[in-house]
Amino acid sequence: MNEMLTDIEIARQATLKPITEIASKLNINDDDLELYGRYKAKINLSALERPSERPLGKYVVCTAITPTPLGEGKTTTTVGLGQAMAHVGANAIIAIRQASLGPVFGIKGGAAGGGHAQVIPMEDLNLHLTGDFHAVTAAHNLCSAFVENSLFQGNPLNIDPSTITWRRVLDVNDRSLREIVTGLGDGNGSPRETGFDITAASEVMAIFALATSLDDLRERFKRIIIGQSKDKQPVTVEQLGIAGAMTVLMKDAIKPNLLQTLENTPALVHAGPFGNIAHGNSSVVSDQIGLRLADILITEAGFGADLGAEKNFNIKCRVSGLKPDAAVLVATIRALKAHSGRFKIIAGRPLDPGLSSENLDALRAGIGNLVKQIENVRRYGIPVVVAINHFPDDTEAEMELVRKVSMEAGAFDVAVSKVFAEGGAGGTDLARATLRAAEHGSNFTHLYSLDAPIKSKIETIATEMYGAGSVSYTPAAERAIRTYTKMGYDNLPICMAKTHLSLSGDPQLVGRPEGFDLLIREVRASAGAGFIYPIVGEMRTMPGLGKSPAGLRIDIDDDGEIVGLS
Repeated sequence: MNEMLTDIEIARQATLKPITEIASKLNINDDDLELYGRYKAKINLSALERPSERPLGKYVVCTAITPTPLGEGKTTTTVGLGQAMAHVGANAIIAIRQASLGPVFGIKGGAAGGGHAQVIPMEDLNLHLTGDFHAVTAAHNLCSAFVENSLFQGNPLNIDPSTITWRRVLDVNDRSLREIVTGLGDGNGSPRETGFDITAASEVMAIFALATSLDDLRERFKRIIIGQSKDKQPVTVEQLGIAGAMTVLMKDAIKPNLLQTLENTPALVHAGPFGNIAHGNSSVVSDQIGLRLADILITEAGFGADLGAEKNFNIKCRVSGLKPDAAVLVATIRALKAHSGRFKIIAGRPLDPGLSSENLDALRAGIGNLVKQIENVRRYGIPVVVAINHFPDDTEAEMELVRKVSMEAGAFDVAVSKVFAEGGAGGTDLARATLRAAEHGSNFTHLYSLDAPIKSKIETIATEMYGAGSVSYTPAAERAIRTYTKMGYDNLPICMAKTHLSLSGDPQLVGRPEGFDLLIREVRASAGAGFIYPIVGEMRTMPGLGKSPAGLRIDIDDDGEIVGLS
């Protein structure tokens, strides 16, 4: 009966504990807690400064195969695995990203998990939470306004308008804002082509997720490059003089949010950079706090292992100094069949019977994607557990094939997860396998040296993580690389903006494509965040809405309850 309920209906049946009770079990000092009602709170960064005698917990990264329109359930697995740890006697905390309103009202839906593995209150998590996304939007656009004002007030910084890379952001999908002209009309400045990105793609968001303190946040804001002067020198936020003002807008946002799962497992929900167009991980401070408070921290990395996990290992771990002990790689049998390329999947239409009934041939044809993602994680010296996110129509033969191929590819273990239907009780096998992998130990290493040239780092990611045969660059990308190298930014890590729907740059190439050419269309420097930001092919930093976006189904009923949210 319960399995027929919607996510929001399941969430409303849960028994929430006061967030003060959740915090108390973690030994969080009252002085370190800032309440936002009864069921959510922020943790002050002072918690990182308090002495602790307990060793850091085990650090587990939850990632996935390349996503398909069918969904893989990575957030659901992260949440359910955290719940399952309590069933096997382990003290766990999960860390997930905050929800962007773009996917919530677009096509993907919410970011709280699903079924009986959710973070609650799920309405709050998906809609505003504690206002962190709005703070990011405000801080980013404050900088945009000051750039324009500097130009209007006589251009004292000698900014070359044609070099300005700092755009504006908005936390909804709106393709009409991708390219705009500002400054039209008398007294409104000089007309200039610019545009909007989604807030999750903002460098402010990336900085917010990577900063280790309020002081670090301010220092990173100072280093943001908004463009170049007419004599080809970088123009920074420090020169604009607004790093302090931007920090003021973010002073509360930098504190991680504490919530709970349906089974009252502590959940840190903080920051929300997309995994395809940003670095795709929750905050460094969430991980640092969680590891001080629990035996095991399970942190989610966005989209497939070629994206969010790669960025966790090469960007986030360099900042935090943390070394993952294990990884969980989520796959569904129906998604692996979809990676065969034999099925046309259209939202709102019934699935092809070959996806929902036993089809070993299609599974064999698509399973190469799983093999590649296992190889990708193992490249970092981390033991990887494959989690088969179970559906009722999965057969024993199909699950055995996934197990066999995964183990042959070097997986540490394979476990079936039924957390969507059964909550934590359905994830005990996965929990035990994950604990064994974390105890086994890792030989963590980064993919590339920071001393390598920009192109070398890009090409290492492209060939080793994606399977590309070559990398090509537009003239604009070539110029940007030369410019940033001259400016001394060539020693930064790489944050690739690439489609999440393929290992390649072409979303139509499913499975395990090999030998393709990866086109770098544009290269930006996110000096404040501390990475170089190549944009692959037609990848957009502002998504658009589809023909039937989720926002058409979200409403409020006569009792004031939200409906249609998932």
